[in-house]
Amino acid sequence: MNIITDEKKIDEILSRSVLEILPSSSKLKELLMSGKQLRLYIGADATGPALHLGHATNFMILEKFRQLGHKVIILIGDFTARIGDPTDKTATRVQLDREQVMENTKTWLEQLKPIVDLNNKENPIEVVYNHDWLAKMSFEDVINLSSNFTVQQMLERDMFEKRLKENKPIYVHEFFYPLMQGYDSVHLNIDVEICGNDQKFNALTGRTLSQRYNQKDKFVFITTLLENPITKEKMMSKSLGTGVFLNTTANDMFGKIMAQPDENIPQIFMDCTYLTIEEIEKIKKDLRSGTNPRNTKILLAKEIVKMYHGESEADKAEQYFINTFTKKEIPDDIQEFSPTDFSIINILVESKLSESKSEARRTIEQGGVKVNGEVVKDLDMIVDKDSVIQKGKMGFVRVR
Repeated sequence: MNIITDEKKIDEILSRSVLEILPSSSKLKELLMSGKQLRLYIGADATGPALHLGHATNFMILEKFRQLGHKVIILIGDFTARIGDPTDKTATRVQLDREQVMENTKTWLEQLKPIVDLNNKENPIEVVYNHDWLAKMSFEDVINLSSNFTVQQMLERDMFEKRLKENKPIYVHEFFYPLMQGYDSVHLNIDVEICGNDQKFNALTGRTLSQRYNQKDKFVFITTLLENPITKEKMMSKSLGTGVFLNTTANDMFGKIMAQPDENIPQIFMDCTYLTIEEIEKIKKDLRSGTNPRNTKILLAKEIVKMYHGESEADKAEQYFINTFTKKEIPDDIQEFSPTDFSIINILVESKLSESKSEARRTIEQGGVKVNGEVVKDLDMIVDKDSVIQKGKMGFVRVR
């Protein structure tokens, strides 16, 4: 396989949507320019059935490395998800069983197809599941693995420090998560791991283990998190079911982009679209000059929907938005379906207006669900047949 060493392409990969590269960007560039084929991977835990735009950023970068000729690997954390990474959590995650985890992964690859060439024959992507090796480790293997780190090192994680201060429990099994993710790098003999800043601790654990087990260094390629620049809150969260998910309809995806705060627009353009840096800089300049953010957001929504659903669906989604939001009309082509039961929570989930029951409850509690134009206040409400359910400004469904 010929490795492409185009300096302009490499420089863009090393600068766009990048927060930090360890040990250094210059050393990684030197290696990329050498023509050596590198092994890179992204891992994602199957804690939910849908991936979001935050995940997409990393996979778009992975695909750029593949196009340069490097070996790229998609790791589905079907074992690590059963413990759950405690990152940003001040309480222990609920453990999942293997059946739940495997159910979550069923459509993941389909969701990634618009941005990753999973069918490429010349330089195919490898898809792996870490249950295949982590489940086979003996207790002796685990002890040997854990002997590479101290309890003090594990307690350096921010969320553990916070729990200690708040007298909240830290369970021993939670210490094993970074060890397991770290061992993924050893087993796969990885040169570069691509991850978000919330995974830095885990990725550096893998770097230490790679040095000790494989006698090689590993680069940690940390991407920018989609984060509101004012509130610092995450724009996307798989575990909380919030954000713009890749498995949503064109209309829903368009509407959720339009619902983003204005200040989020520039970063979503940079991290989640294929527009050039020069085009995005012009958009940012126009916004500073007084361009209506709503018009810019429509451009962003169309660009993203086009990526995942095609240009025709993006045009339809724009018209749907104009009709339902600007003109405040109920659309003619409302989805119709027959639910298994007529409870409002069940309808929201089965119709895919909500990703989960917990998200449906949150939306109702926040006043974001209407039945026949009336705001729903009762979580146990039974909906009449032929009713129109509306979630937010854009989500409609009629029950039969």
